[in-house]
Order: sequence, then C-alpha cells, then structure tokens
Amino acid sequence: MAGAADEVKTVVFGITGGIAAYKAPLIVRALKAHGFDVHTILTEAGSRFVTPYTLQAVSGRPVYSEMFRVIDSGSYAVEHVALADRAKLLLIAPASANCLAKLAGGIADDPLSCTALATRAPLLVCPSMNANMYTHPATRRNLDTLKSRGVHILEPETGELACGWEGPGRLPAPERIADEVRRYLHPQGLAGRRILITCGPTAEDIDPVRFITNRSTGRMGRSLVEAACLQGAEVRVITGPVNLTYAPWAQVFSVRSAGELLAAVQAHLDWAEVLIMAAAVADYVPREYRGSKIKKGSQALKALELASSPDILATIAPDKGARVFVGFAAETDDVAGQGLDKLRRKGLDLIVANQVGKEGTGFAAETNTGLIITSGGTQEPFERMDKGELARRILDHVRDRL
Repeated sequence: MAGAADEVKTVVFGITGGIAAYKAPLIVRALKAHGFDVHTILTEAGSRFVTPYTLQAVSGRPVYSEMFRVIDSGSYAVEHVALADRAKLLLIAPASANCLAKLAGGIADDPLSCTALATRAPLLVCPSMNANMYTHPATRRNLDTLKSRGVHILEPETGELACGWEGPGRLPAPERIADEVRRYLHPQGLAGRRILITCGPTAEDIDPVRFITNRSTGRMGRSLVEAACLQGAEVRVITGPVNLTYAPWAQVFSVRSAGELLAAVQAHLDWAEVLIMAAAVADYVPREYRGSKIKKGSQALKALELASSPDILATIAPDKGARVFVGFAAETDDVAGQGLDKLRRKGLDLIVANQVGKEGTGFAAETNTGLIITSGGTQEPFERMDKGELARRILDHVRDRL
C-alpha cells in the first residue's frame, strides 16, 4: 500500500460490454490492494453485466456512466476532462471489439471514449471477446493502429470462453491486470537493463527415487525478479525446482542440477549486464548416479559418496568483464565474516549475507536477516526485512554500479 496521500496514484478504469465485465469489481479490489485510487467509467453496455452500485461500493468513488448528467456537487468541471487530467493511467478491461474500433477511429460518443481521447496518461487496453471477433482482420487492424500510437495492449488468454468457443479472447485474471498497471506506473530505474537471476535450489539425483537438495524455496529470487521487472529491466531467470511462479514479464529457464545451472549461466552470461546468483546451489553431489533404485538397507546407500558441486562463480569469473556480479551467502555463524570472505574470494561487487537456521529468516521465510556487503567496504545490516523490500535495496545498489 502507498505510504502517504501524495504517493497515491489515480487509475481511471473503464468497463465495456462483455461477459468478462463480471471481473471488474475484482480488478478494482486488486488495484486498491496496491494502493491505487480507482475511478470507474461504466459504459451503457457494461452496465448490463455489472452494476454501478457494486463498482461504487468496492472503489469508494462515484461511477461515471452518463455523458451529460447534471449534479449539484459544488463542482462544475466537465467530468470526462477532469478524469482525463486526474488519471495517471487509463485502464480499459474488458475492451470489447466495439471499444477498440472507437478508440482506433477517434470516436468520442460516451464518457469512456471521450476520456480516452482527452487524456495524455498511458492507456492500457485488455481486449476480451469471442475468438472469431478477436482474430477478425478489422479487430487486428484496430489493435495494430492502437499499438502504433503507443497504447499498451495486454493480450487476452487462450482457453474456454463464455460463448462456448475455445481460443483467444479470455480476459486475464484480475491480479494479472493489476500487476500490469503496477509495472506501467512504477519508476523505471532499470529500464532496458539486462539482468540474469538464478533462483531456488538444485536437486542432485542419487537414483531414480532419491535426490539431495536444500531448503531454498525461491522466494528471495522471485522477489528480485518482480522488483527488477517492475523497474523496467529485461530479466532472464534460471530456476531450480520450485513451487512458485515468477513475474510474467521474465523469461524463465528451468534446470535441476548444479551442473545444469552452470551450463545455463554460461549460455546466458554474454547477454547479461548483471548477474544475481540468488540460487542455493548444492555444495555436494553424489559421486555416482545409480540407474536402478538402491534397495532399503543396502550398504551402497549407507556409504553414499559425495563430491563437491561445480563452483559456478569461480568458473565464470574470467568472463565477468564490466558486468555487475551479486552473490548470496547463507550462514549460521559469523554471517558478516563469512560473507566478506566469500565476496573477496569470488570477486563480487556485492554480496547478501543472510542468517539461516533461525525462525523467521532465510529459507522458506518471508523475511531475511543479515547484511549487504559491497566491494567498496560498506556493510548495511537488515533485520527481519521483507524479501520484497530487500530485493529493492539490492537493486538500488545494482543501479548505482551500472
């Protein structure tokens, strides 16, 4: 949520006629959960699917639906012009085929189309309709026209539609739409920067049934990916096995073992300006993989022999060049000392040394405790800090070095 009144950003949200309009109250709630002040414009066709009272109740604001209404409110501003000026972003979801045609043609015959023509705020359009309507040449041409003017288009999902058809045309989930709004209104401090982030654990197979892994869940990596994407970076993610999803704007590449992770980092390093090694790479791997299940009680399993995993940062160090390298050190004791030692040994620009083995910090927790250590010698402690906030602080340091 926004921390102060002057930080609140106004989103003007237009709803047109389509069955997906039933999601509009959920979209309002998702936007408000991120601190946006939401003002809704409901077209006449849209009012057949969702009521003004519902939108007013969830937004806490009056709903605009009449072109020439006369009210005694003490203010006589032209509503669609006032809304257009107030908007930090105009969102239209669902945007029907008719709406797209009006936007492309510059038609202004209702409060929503007038506001769209009057505003100079970014316009985010979420088309939703029957698959045949969406793929019709006229609709495609209208979308191309809007894109050429700088209008942002969140493409619909493909799947079963309300009309019974299967294909493109389904409105994305409310949270996905709210995330897209967040991205367009977020300061773009890393716009165009290419950031490679490794996340999650590695899994080292013993036999077809068993493997060695660690407690990493990928949460810290996910926070870094989201924060970098919101700031406009191009992000590639190399992830071990995790039970979560990453920000929708990132390219995600899945690996399993430390060896696969090393190969993936080497394959993508030339592309990257920044490497953030947030993955918890297994320190040890089975020396030998058994193609058949080792039976319970077997001497072979009791005497499992382990070897050191590949040292990814040491391997790629000769290729660092001007890139910014960020590492992590998960430690139970002497967190600062161990982190500083690793920073020097690996030739890193920055290391996040975090406490593990205690409740509420490190693996599988929502918060971290530790310190950020820079190659310049500064140490910035943090105590039970939310991983999202920690990700933003790490990226502040990265931005300072680019």
